[in-house]
Amino acid sequence: MKFLDQAKIYLEAGDGGNGCMSFRREKYIEFGGPNGGDGGNGGNIIFKAVRNLNTLIDFRYQQHFRAEKGRPGEGSERTGRSGKDLIIKVPVGTEILAEDKKTVIADMIIDGEEVLVAKGGRGGWGNVHFKSSTNQAPERADPGKPGEQMAVWLRLKLIADIGLVGFPNAGKSTLLSVLTAARPKIANYPFTTLHPNLGVFYVFDKEYVIADLPGLIEGASEGVGLGDRFLGHAERCKIILHLIDGTQEDVVGAYKSIEKELKNYGEILEKKPEIVVLNKIDSISEDEVKEKVKALKKASKKDVIAISGVAMLGLDDLKKKIFEVLNK
Repeated sequence: MKFLDQAKIYLEAGDGGNGCMSFRREKYIEFGGPNGGDGGNGGNIIFKAVRNLNTLIDFRYQQHFRAEKGRPGEGSERTGRSGKDLIIKVPVGTEILAEDKKTVIADMIIDGEEVLVAKGGRGGWGNVHFKSSTNQAPERADPGKPGEQMAVWLRLKLIADIGLVGFPNAGKSTLLSVLTAARPKIANYPFTTLHPNLGVFYVFDKEYVIADLPGLIEGASEGVGLGDRFLGHAERCKIILHLIDGTQEDVVGAYKSIEKELKNYGEILEKKPEIVVLNKIDSISEDEVKEKVKALKKASKKDVIAISGVAMLGLDDLKKKIFEVLNK
């Protein structure tokens, strides 16, 4: 199933049914009077967050959603049937944005949460409502009101325990594949990962969800490369796991570049707990490992875990650190 994390859709709530203009016609009743019923209300459009979805791919194939219209009123003061509400299911973690992509209509982070986004039109009044002492036979019935129509953007921000961030080719996908049963695309070129991948792993019988986010580069918070679109997924993660390629010369520069992008994106990412990891230690000497770990500790003011995803070195230490940070 292909991952899709944003989609534009069009909503059309149901129109209200027209009111009925009718008069009572019965034998031996000379002045029957008005008896036109009201129109039914139009159906609403309601969004519901569900746990068993993790992509917006369904909205690639259907962009237009219409709720049922209300039925018109009938004689004998019979009210028309109201239109059925349309319930649109979205993954937990979905934001519903106005057409400007800035105004947040709803942020759906609770499983089973429902939000009414487009309200159906009210049914029109039948002529029975307009009877008065001065107007015994009103020839007036109101039309139903139109339902709300709008275009909205859906933006999914994955909810995970750990978000993997780092430069392209830092080894994020490899680490995800050795920690979990996930099988992301792995190749020796930048931007191999074009959409987030999720995996589940266990530490001391506790289940944790880890998200491999596409590689960031300098200027990502301003839209460079794959842009800040994927930084949004890190917002939902409880901790950030910052992966650094140990084979590059300036590991401190790489660390600071990504930290700058997280800071520029907003305080919500800057303040998250972070684990700093030096990867690919199987490709460098022990002295280099010690030197680079020491430099990263000084720059980050945090403990640094040295690992190799390919050689599966240091993974137990990393799992313990994750368990420790998540359970503080």
